[in-house]
Amino acid sequence: MAGDNLLYDIYERRLAARIDPATVPHHVGVILDGNRRWAKSMGFGAAQGHKRGADKIEEFLGWAEQMGVQVVTLWLLSTDNLSRDPAELSPLLDIIAHAVDELAETGRWSLRLVGAVDLLPEPLAERLRAAVVRSRPMGAEASESGGSAGEAAKAADEDRRMQVNIAVGYGGRQEIADAVRELLRERAAAGASLEEVAASLSEEDITEHLYTKGQPDPDLVIRTSGEQRLSGFLLWQSVHSEYYFCEVNWPAFRRVDFLRALRDFASRERRLGR
Repeated sequence: MAGDNLLYDIYERRLAARIDPATVPHHVGVILDGNRRWAKSMGFGAAQGHKRGADKIEEFLGWAEQMGVQVVTLWLLSTDNLSRDPAELSPLLDIIAHAVDELAETGRWSLRLVGAVDLLPEPLAERLRAAVVRSRPMGAEASESGGSAGEAAKAADEDRRMQVNIAVGYGGRQEIADAVRELLRERAAAGASLEEVAASLSEEDITEHLYTKGQPDPDLVIRTSGEQRLSGFLLWQSVHSEYYFCEVNWPAFRRVDFLRALRDFASRERRLGR
């Protein structure tokens, strides 16, 4: 057993050393799939699978940070998941809230909520918002208490930590619909007619109203558990993304699995629609 671990460690170090930092994706999206399947294979209940999956998040973010990734989007809960049996959904929501609280407490990353937060139970939504505020730079937190927008912008600009998007109550179609609604309300408030909006509407307009506005689109999207579909994850943003489907269930995902995804990404010729 000790010999196996030694060989694994050597292989992992060599794999990491061979990845050119210039080829590391700026933004990695992750569909954290397979918690329930892992739990079933281990003879555990679903809640234990979700808990083990939540425990993996901080470890994964450490790997991403170490390799130079700048933005990570973690899909923790879809809008479809909100219709699950309350007996499973309630503990899952508690596990997610606890995981986000712990990420905020580390102070290592700048958190952002991406999703239809208003669809979540209000206590959960407030807890998630509070965790995000705690993760922000001091100047940005001060702006929440009456500081200037300039102070917040300066603090955000000076924050060089990895950005972590927490996708909870997230659905790709929901995001696009929300972006269009926000855009229409904004233009209506400025006095524009529907005809004027329709005549001037561009792809950039919608991009600027997405949950991830201001961030680069994902270069790489990883899905664990062997499923080979996006299920609505970052539909608009992932049009030119590379996809990597891993057979391993999320709770069992290892650093070597992540490094293999980066190696695979580096080997691809990205055409970006050209």
